Amino acid sequence: MNLEVDEEKKAEIANVITNPDSPVGIDAKKTHIIIINKLVEIEKRLEELEKLH
Repeated sequence: MNLEVDEEKKAEIANVITNPDSPVGIDAKKTHIIIINKLVEIEKRLEELEKLH
């Protein structure tokens, strides 16, 4: 399993979630929304694939 993220993609993601006012440097709410949305997309794709089998 490759867990590496190329530098361009990493910078793009960091640009979206960065929040200088946060003690940890990111907008936690925005970050969680992005993650949950992506999981929902993956779930939908899996459901579609399962229908094919």
